Amino acid sequence: MTEQEGVIKYRLDYRAAPAAAVPGFAELNAWRSVLFRLGLIGQDPARYGGLGYGNLSLLLDGGGFCVTGTQTGHLPHLAKEQYVRVLRADPAGNYLQAEGPVPPSSEALTHAAVYGASPTARCVAHGHSPEIWRLAERLGLPTVAAGIAYGTPAMAEAVSALVAADPAQGVIAMLGHEDGLLAYGATPELACWPLACCLARALAFDSPPPTGEG
Repeated sequence: MTEQEGVIKYRLDYRAAPAAAVPGFAELNAWRSVLFRLGLIGQDPARYGGLGYGNLSLLLDGGGFCVTGTQTGHLPHLAKEQYVRVLRADPAGNYLQAEGPVPPSSEALTHAAVYGASPTARCVAHGHSPEIWRLAERLGLPTVAAGIAYGTPAMAEAVSALVAADPAQGVIAMLGHEDGLLAYGATPELACWPLACCLARALAFDSPPPTGEG
């Protein structure tokens, strides 16, 4: 892996502020816990330099979106203090403005690209799964080319193009971001459930054939 996981690469204009109430927070946070239990969000000393991975966001009616804070992947349960509000994002200009108790995830600019490309997506999930990632082609997932690194304008542009082709719902494999996946949908359930289904399908592909009567 040539790029260090979890490093913020965009220009960030961040202001510390108290946690704000988010309509739909309970559902969002519950699905984040599901992804954690499935290993799609988490932290592993043997992977990505031991840094936490995975994040989740929700589009806000008042503008912008809330997203999990940077390096919260190791926490099994989050509180509102681990989320931050993105006020403005310019993927092409590699710029993001945010306020909250913690700085935003390193993938926040990619989340912004999804919202900009889809008129219906209201939730974005970024997870990591070696099982899904290495079987992306067999699973029929759209992919971002291996030469495009995470957290860059090039990644945002490539993701925007894929989302525009299927704006309602989808799962994307980011081949230049080790084990990296991106999912989106109109609700946290519609964004996150397909990731769980992809994991089940990948594990089924990996299962050895039966050897005899059970």
